[in-house]
Amino acid sequence: MIPLLIYVAIFVVSYFVVTKLIHHAARNDYTSLKTVTFGDESAVTPNRAASVISILSLFLLWGMFTGSVLLPKFLHMPGPFEGTASFEYTAQLPDGTRDTATVTVLVHPVDQEVTAPDVDPGDGWAKNDSASIGVWRSGLIRVDRNDELGRDEGAEVVAVNGIPIAPGGEVDTEFGRVGMSPKGTLNFEPAKGWQMEPIWLPAPEDVVKRVAEIAREGFRGSTLWEHLGYSLFRVVLGFFFGALIGIPLGYAMGLSDWFRGWFDPIVEFMRPVPPLALIPLVIIWAGIGETGKIILLFLAALWIMAIAARSGVSGVNISKVHAAYSLGASKSQIMRYVIVPNSLPEIFTGARVAMGVCWGTVVAAELVAAEKGAGMMIMVASKFQNTDIVIMGIILIGIIGFGIDILMRWAERVLVPWKGKG
Repeated sequence: MIPLLIYVAIFVVSYFVVTKLIHHAARNDYTSLKTVTFGDESAVTPNRAASVISILSLFLLWGMFTGSVLLPKFLHMPGPFEGTASFEYTAQLPDGTRDTATVTVLVHPVDQEVTAPDVDPGDGWAKNDSASIGVWRSGLIRVDRNDELGRDEGAEVVAVNGIPIAPGGEVDTEFGRVGMSPKGTLNFEPAKGWQMEPIWLPAPEDVVKRVAEIAREGFRGSTLWEHLGYSLFRVVLGFFFGALIGIPLGYAMGLSDWFRGWFDPIVEFMRPVPPLALIPLVIIWAGIGETGKIILLFLAALWIMAIAARSGVSGVNISKVHAAYSLGASKSQIMRYVIVPNSLPEIFTGARVAMGVCWGTVVAAELVAAEKGAGMMIMVASKFQNTDIVIMGIILIGIIGFGIDILMRWAERVLVPWKGKG
């Protein structure tokens, strides 16, 4: 919740600073000549300042909550307690006699092996204790082990730092939480702060180091570029065949009532079925080799492209068709000069969605007996809790997917310059 609130605050402040306090330079493009822009999708272009601030904000939050060395320390969120902690416990005998002792705990980095500090046992029958616990961890402390009068004599802990405690209860101290198990054993959990443990979220520099390491040494016998290349090859091939069949199918459904009636139930039935649900069936039909993976990605793109093409045909302005017929155009000319150009914007939108779905499916497709691929790399790393490799794979897949999306947007601007201007 705290990262979300910080992100929202950055968004709001950035919006007012960039749009209200900083005046934009005059624009002399097509959009600047329009008198009405609200509701016109073609008039909405990305604000570059917003894009840069958005990316920097994500990395800022990532560094703040992981204690990254790339940020100055004053930007770090409070980290876990590390050092020497102490608290007092009060033990009571059946006859009401009480004694107090001190527990000293050395909280150390989890990758270091240390011994508990030496402490003076004290003069009472309840002796001082010591223990060592790793940061982000917790540990049971049998404070009665070295007491002269322990559990066998009926002694039990009744207070921590003067605050009464009972089995199942807990007391917050300056250094962390002291709880009591149902059997009366104390449990100390050092304060964790707001930063994430590296096993859950490593710092940005750790992920960058892992990228360099795998790019240099490879992963499971293959280089990083081979893994990414195999994933890209599978996605592009599956998308290509999905578009190759889906677009003509969509045109046929949009132009023929027979094709529409025949294929509409099939397309509408398969459209909401997630590609992951098809994995067992694809394995049974096509095995666990490359063919099965390509078929799964093909099915992920097929229905989206068919619906996009059908929607493109259905969205053609009928007045344009009538105008072409009145000028003597044939059906083939109507198809070439009216239907195809006016349906291309919908098809490009569907292609971008289909490519995104294929990238999301490739991870699942490479779960099945894949020896190479970004998805395989992510899944293998997750089994060994190599979170840095998992995040590395996700970032690289996202960068490649974003790059493909930018390429498709560029192709759309070049091939469909009339989009939004009709």
